[in-house]
Amino acid sequence: MALAPLIIIVIVILFASIKVLNEYERGVTLTLGRFTGVKGPGLIILIPGVQQMFRISTRVVVMDVPPQDIITRDNISVKVNAVVYFRVVNPQSAILNVENFMYATSQLAQTTLRSVLGQQELDDLLAQRDKINKNLQEILDQHTEPWGIKVSSVEVKNVDLPQEMQRAIARQAEAERERRAKIIHAEGEFQASQKLADAAAIIGSQPAAIQLRYLQTLTEIATERNSTTIFPIPIDMINLFMKKTQN
Repeated sequence: MALAPLIIIVIVILFASIKVLNEYERGVTLTLGRFTGVKGPGLIILIPGVQQMFRISTRVVVMDVPPQDIITRDNISVKVNAVVYFRVVNPQSAILNVENFMYATSQLAQTTLRSVLGQQELDDLLAQRDKINKNLQEILDQHTEPWGIKVSSVEVKNVDLPQEMQRAIARQAEAERERRAKIIHAEGEFQASQKLADAAAIIGSQPAAIQLRYLQTLTEIATERNSTTIFPIPIDMINLFMKKTQN
């Protein structure tokens, strides 16, 4: 009976000293405040009161960057949010070099998003999304490397424009479509005129060609059930009768 409290204390200390880390976890161990190594995964034994362990997950973290008010290079105010994908590749640096690597990465992503997109014009922001994402990823990865973090990707999600700017862009797109339609119509008329000029040159060099066209026209009229038949008369015949009348 006298040993029962001692046995209970030993059991409590034993359970407190045993830690289990999952396959995707690592434990940064400090002994009397000094770094002594990275342990895991599996069963870890610590000395209670002497050693301290910080759990670090090495899985990919998906961080949503809150919407940021940004003024583009051409002085247009927009709201932009993004998503950052990163993971801890060096647990020792993530604990020893920065106080809270999650909060630090979030703040760095927000400030980098505002500074990089503020240097872009609105057209580039809407059209060159892949280039901007790559630039953001390189900047964040460079700054988070001392923290033991690898930024694998940054994706700009939404670009919210003011209503006035949306209407202006819609009018611009409509005017652009009208311009293209007029250009296409003009090109079609130009090509048709060229073909007609070529056809007129061929018919002019071959007088029998106009007679063949007359016969083709009569054939097309005959296929339809018309009560009136139009027979084209060559201009040369009319000129011949006019000359005789004048004589």
